[in-house]
Amino acid sequence: MRIVTPPGVFHPISDTWLLAGALGALPLGPGARVLDLCTGSGAVAVAAAAAHPAAEVSAVDLSRRAVWTARANARLNGVRVRALRGDLFAPVAGERFDAVSANPPYVPSDLTALPRRGLARAWEAGWTGRALLDRIAAEVPAHLRPGGVVLLVQSSVNGVDATLRTLEGGGLAADVVARRRGPLGPLLTARAALLEARGLLAPGRREEDLVVVRGRRPGAPAR
Repeated sequence: MRIVTPPGVFHPISDTWLLAGALGALPLGPGARVLDLCTGSGAVAVAAAAAHPAAEVSAVDLSRRAVWTARANARLNGVRVRALRGDLFAPVAGERFDAVSANPPYVPSDLTALPRRGLARAWEAGWTGRALLDRIAAEVPAHLRPGGVVLLVQSSVNGVDATLRTLEGGGLAADVVARRRGPLGPLLTARAALLEARGLLAPGRREEDLVVVRGRRPGAPAR
C-alpha cells in the first residue's frame, strides 16, 4: 500500500498500522459499513477498503487538507473511500456502522485549548491527552449497529482503563485486542518531565504501550 502525505498532513507511524491491522482482521461481510475518524492521510481507511473490498468505507477529518489527501490515497491504491470533512461524528449524523476506528490525537498538552489549525491538531489532545478519546468513546455507541465494533488506538500514558470504563458505560463490552511496547515517541519524550509531574508517567520511565481498545455493541450483526 502506498500512502503520500503532503505538507500539513501527519505521516502515518506505528500506531496507524497497529490500528489498521486490528481493523483488517475483523470479520466484516459484504455491505458492511466502516467509519474511520481522525483519518489524517486516510491510511487506516484505505487499508480497511483493501482488506474488506465489499465494505462501504467512510473517513472523517477536521482538516480540509487531510480529507483531500485521504481521497487521493484511495485513488492511488485503487479503492473507494468516502472522505468527509467535519468534527468527529457530525458529518455522519444519524448513520450507523458495523466498525468504527479512530486514531485521535492523544499527546498531553499544556495548551489551554486544542489548536484550531496547523499540523499540531494531529497530536495535541489537552491536559491528559484524552480530549478526543473521551468524546469518541462516549459518542460511538449511538453510531454502532447491533454487533458493531469500535477500535481506538492510544498510548498507555493516557490511561487505558479510562477508555474501557467509558465504553462500558455506554453499554459496550470492552477489552484490549492489541498491545505493543516500545520507547516513547519524540513528542512524549520531549514532554516526559511534564508527564511525570502530572502523574501520567512513572519517574524515569521512557517506554509506553501502544494499545488498541475494542468496544462491541451487543447483538448479532445484520450480515
